[in-house]
Amino acid sequence: MTTAESVGILRVPAWRGGFGRLWAAAVVSKFGDSLRTAAMPLLAVSLTRDPLLIAAVTACGFLPWLLFGLLGGAVADRVDQRRAMWAVDLVRGALMAAFAVAVALGHASIALLIVLAFALTTLQTLFDNAATSLLPSLVPAEALASANARLMTGQQVAGGFLAAPLVPALLLAGAAVPYAADAATYVLAALLVASLRVAAPERAARAAGSTLRVEIAEGLRFLWRDRAQRGLCVATTLTNVGVGALIATLVLHVTGWLGAGEGGYAAAITAYGAGSVLGGLLARRIAERTGRIRAVFVAGAVQAGALAVMGSVRELWVTTVALALFGLMGMVWNVNQATLMQERAPEGMLGRISAAFRTLAIGGAPLGALLGGAVAAAWGANTPALLAAGLFTVAVASLARQIN
Repeated sequence: MTTAESVGILRVPAWRGGFGRLWAAAVVSKFGDSLRTAAMPLLAVSLTRDPLLIAAVTACGFLPWLLFGLLGGAVADRVDQRRAMWAVDLVRGALMAAFAVAVALGHASIALLIVLAFALTTLQTLFDNAATSLLPSLVPAEALASANARLMTGQQVAGGFLAAPLVPALLLAGAAVPYAADAATYVLAALLVASLRVAAPERAARAAGSTLRVEIAEGLRFLWRDRAQRGLCVATTLTNVGVGALIATLVLHVTGWLGAGEGGYAAAITAYGAGSVLGGLLARRIAERTGRIRAVFVAGAVQAGALAVMGSVRELWVTTVALALFGLMGMVWNVNQATLMQERAPEGMLGRISAAFRTLAIGGAPLGALLGGAVAAAWGANTPALLAAGLFTVAVASLARQIN
């Protein structure tokens, strides 16, 4: 059953009717994930100084999307998404609990970190696609933009402002504590999702001879044939290359090129998080005035400008303002892209379309990280921001055809 409330001419999702529990599950889970992702690099560095091995842990956070992302979307369209989500979270909770025990007993290793990162992201390919497909059954179509904005904003607050500052205190209590806390959040999220009262989706009988491969191909074909979503996918992939380059070298940009030290880096990250939260609050209203595609176009254009300024002006305050604006418009992009996909996908195909989009788009991030490192080494720590600005400009230019 879907519910929404009217606010003027806008529609926002009601917290009752299941959305509130889904929101709480997403925020709790993001909180735990952020504890883990903040603590794990410190653990990796304590286990080895080999840059390749440390990088392998990060790489395994992307690789399963390239290997299994399409499969996860096809499975999400076949099963009861609610059950898939809570089952996946219980498995992830068990994995994290076992890892916390290994850390507490001194049995952690780089190999174990790599295996854990790969396993968690493999499970995430099913969970994320199922979650994308489940949301439209909890809120009406006219409230999807508000629902996506509230979900993403809540996750940003939980991950960026609540979890990260707690990690040093948790590590003082024991190296295993952040991972044990992450395990507990998975279990709590699973209970919240399991409590949702959502009828199992009614799906038409699959055609004789239909296989997962055939169904994956259907999702890819729909994404390619839908002009708006194809354009957004191409643009998002390009921007993710830029984001990967920026993230991989941001610490060098702030501490090296700007000479701002760790305090400056913390200020830059905080500014980005604050901008993202504000963007979540404004994303729906911007789209109401401009339309979804145009909102994404404007967001990308502003982000390109912010990156160009950031890579050209050697002042910390300029970088923090640019990152705040970059985060704000990034949330506007993400909310409206996700909402457009949910609005345009045919019934029973959202998981596959979401998987196709994510798999292609996420593939840009590791490529961008490699490019960012290469250009920073060759031409200076500010050049990845300029590279990202160029990629965003190309992405925005490709979107211009969608709004003309």
